Amino acid sequence: MAKNIKPLGTRVLVKRIENEEQKTDGGIFLPDTAKEKPQEAEVIALGTGKNDEGEIIEFSVKVGDKVLISKYGGTEVKIEGKECLIISEGDILGIIEG
Repeated sequence: MAKNIKPLGTRVLVKRIENEEQKTDGGIFLPDTAKEKPQEAEVIALGTGKNDEGEIIEFSVKVGDKVLISKYGGTEVKIEGKECLIISEGDILGIIEG
C-alpha cells in the first residue's frame, strides 16, 4: 500500500466518486460485481507536467476538480486502503462544473 504517490509527466491521480444509487428503478439492489465503475472522479494530484521532450505542459485541471474520465483507462492503485487511479491527462474527458 502506497502512502503518497506523485504522478510523473502528464499523468493525474484521481479517486472515483461512488454514486450512492445502488439499486435499480425496480428496487433491486445491485452487488458490487454487477455495477459499472463510475466515470466521475476527483483530482487528487498532478504530475510533473513534462512531456517526452522535456517541455513543461500546463495542465487543464487542478487538484480538487471533479472530472469525467474514460471508462477503461488508467492504472488502479491503493493509497491508504482507498482505490485510486493514475490516468493520462488525455483520459480526462471533461471537467464537471456546478
